Amino acid sequence: MKVFLAGATGVLGRPTVRALVDAGHEVRGTARGEQKSQLVRSLGAEPVAVDLFDPEALKTAAAGSEAVLHFATKIPPLMRMRSKGAWRENNRLRSEASRHLGDAAIATGASVYVYESITFLYGEHGDEWISEDSSLSIAWPAALNSTLDAEREVKRFTDAGGRGISLRYVAFYAPYAQSTLDTVRLARRRLLPVPGDGANFVSSIHVDDAAAAAVAALDAPAGVYNVADDEPLRMRDYARAVTDAFGLKPPRRVPKWLFRLLGGGPAKYILSSQRVSNARFKDRTGWSPKYPSARDGWEQIAASLGDGA
Repeated sequence: MKVFLAGATGVLGRPTVRALVDAGHEVRGTARGEQKSQLVRSLGAEPVAVDLFDPEALKTAAAGSEAVLHFATKIPPLMRMRSKGAWRENNRLRSEASRHLGDAAIATGASVYVYESITFLYGEHGDEWISEDSSLSIAWPAALNSTLDAEREVKRFTDAGGRGISLRYVAFYAPYAQSTLDTVRLARRRLLPVPGDGANFVSSIHVDDAAAAAVAALDAPAGVYNVADDEPLRMRDYARAVTDAFGLKPPRRVPKWLFRLLGGGPAKYILSSQRVSNARFKDRTGWSPKYPSARDGWEQIAASLGDGA
């Protein structure tokens, strides 16, 4: 299949390009500048320089593609997440670029359009398993409303006769993800705290498994799918999986009110409980994570990074 991938050099984009190429697909991926273009080439794909906010240029770039994947994001650093302005570009990518990519996919006759969505849309669900039919709770409008815009564009593609697929991913981790490297550094300094008793559930997925899911999605029926590993962990167990993997002292527990000082959305995200089920996606695609639990995934990360992180 000929695939056009927006966001080919991102944390999810890079392993997805590799997984697509390994599966025999012909991939064209967006890249800014010569360095990132060389990266895309090294992964076995053709780099494309295109403005995602230029609808006509996108139609030209995506011409001939049978699948269009929208994995372009611009997530601000944790310390800037409280600022609405920090989300401006990411929101444009989700709202405006999603519309342009959907139009390009329709205009060029693509059969499938896949969007990288997020499970944060579900909000707080306690110990309840979260399926694709669970209620949504947008507690962080500045960061999440645009995601709903993007999912509506996916549905519009389906209504136009294609297969629109929204993959609601859980929290990513991987040895090549900056957020993971930051987590390890904090853990080494015993600065990876657990809020309260740490009973809230954390759902996560190794990015290599997330990329494999993107490949599997090319053959999935239209719809919304949760993409997570098989074993959501309580926050205290997730943090312990990190420290145990690196042979570090257990994480400290701190009062929840300290986390609330982050304010608004970031605090609600950290303190929320999300026990996400991947059953629908597994049933409809046959996909299964290589790392069924964060315990397995963090052991792989420790083996990969060694003492270098």
